[in-house]
Amino acid sequence: MPEIDPGSSEPQQTSAGPGRHAAHEPVSDVPAPGGSGPGSPAPAGARRQEKGSPRNPFLLWLKEIATVVVIAVVLSFLIKTFLFRAFYIPSESMVNTLDINDRIFVNLLVPEPFALERGDVVVFKDTKGWLPPTPQKADGPFSVVEDGLTFVGLLPDNSEQHLVKRVIGLPGDHVICCDAGGKVTVNGAGLDEAYVNPAEVPAVRTFDVVVPQGKVWVMGDNRNHSADSRAHTDTNGGFVDIADIEGKAAVIAWPMNRWAALNNYPDVFKNVPSAG
Repeated sequence: MPEIDPGSSEPQQTSAGPGRHAAHEPVSDVPAPGGSGPGSPAPAGARRQEKGSPRNPFLLWLKEIATVVVIAVVLSFLIKTFLFRAFYIPSESMVNTLDINDRIFVNLLVPEPFALERGDVVVFKDTKGWLPPTPQKADGPFSVVEDGLTFVGLLPDNSEQHLVKRVIGLPGDHVICCDAGGKVTVNGAGLDEAYVNPAEVPAVRTFDVVVPQGKVWVMGDNRNHSADSRAHTDTNGGFVDIADIEGKAAVIAWPMNRWAALNNYPDVFKNVPSAG
């Protein structure tokens, strides 16, 4: 029997048994039914795919825009929920630090996990009724859209049920107005309050308080136009619950000519001793 190289192109021989000649079995490239060998025509589906019309560029553009919008909304919601939230300033209580119509970003990581410090500008929920009741907004298609954009963080919160003030006293601090020089004191140290609106001399409104645990004493930078802790001593002693604080105001984001990081003036409080 001849030896056949497995890689040879010669026809293979098989033994036909004793007394018979070996039969040749030619190699065929005819495909099996339903196959796709070199000689078979392309399937109908493949021909349609090759000859199909190009995709509509307008639909592709719409798809890309929709993808970008969805990603932006998801990122905005995550940022607003865990990192920063936008608020609108409707009053003059913090002039010159904050003006009416400023938009600010609030750091939601304060007071937890990062602690409050004296001098921080904070936004807090009005759970004690410091603000007058706001009229009920009429429902409509635009209000629904506005509420939705505010919820995901693409619009600042302008519900007017939050307040913004500066932290003067932390839990345990003894805060007094005023010493012989007309200064507010914290734990006996007089404050040179560089953030107070220089356009007016603050009117003296006396108080003498010790801040309870879990609360802070807050005051507006525009002292003569701020209904702050001093004006609400008959409600919770004028103190703000730390649990009501949304976060620390970090930057003025709008208008662009007002863009700035907000300062907590550590030098004003550097000589204040720890609460006794």
